[in-house]
Amino acid sequence: MPDLLLLATTNQGKLREFREMFSDLPLTLTTLDEQGIDLDVEETGVTFAENALLKARAYTRASGLLTLAEDSGLEIDALGGEPGVYSARWPDREIPYPERFTRILQRMAGLPPKQRTARFRCMIALAGTDGWHELVEGVQEGQIANTPRGEHGFGYDPIFLVPALGRTTAELLPEEKHRNSHRGRAARAAREVLMRLIAETTHR
Repeated sequence: MPDLLLLATTNQGKLREFREMFSDLPLTLTTLDEQGIDLDVEETGVTFAENALLKARAYTRASGLLTLAEDSGLEIDALGGEPGVYSARWPDREIPYPERFTRILQRMAGLPPKQRTARFRCMIALAGTDGWHELVEGVQEGQIANTPRGEHGFGYDPIFLVPALGRTTAELLPEEKHRNSHRGRAARAAREVLMRLIAETTHR
């Protein structure tokens, strides 16, 4: 039975969320820093799935551990799906998020709610040292808010409005966000895969 799960991300917000969502798993969660792994995997895929799997396979080879990697981003319909798979580095990795919000909101100025549709998409890849891998996905539909709102979360959360709740994801408390978010949905699916894997290896 695997006893360590490597969370292959250096994003502190994502690490915090995964630790919260996987807190009851019978696995010890570890990070790249804790394992002394200094490997930057180039995201050359054109889809979230390709990038997630690239990272999961590379980090399981580097660590010898069961590995979870993810790729996620924001897709805005009025912008032709941008920033999409390039969300973390759109339009440039060095540009702070408040400036990114300004650029997006300027391009969408005057659009009514029905033309502000968007979604957060998260693809999680799990990979083992024996070549096994599995992919799961989580999607959260919403809209682009007229102005950034909220102090919680990270990334594009302040401009992503959840219409049913009337709040952006940056205005949600962690428990609320996990219930509704793309990453929360993908993590729950990944959790089921991990529980199945643990059960299978326990009974071998």
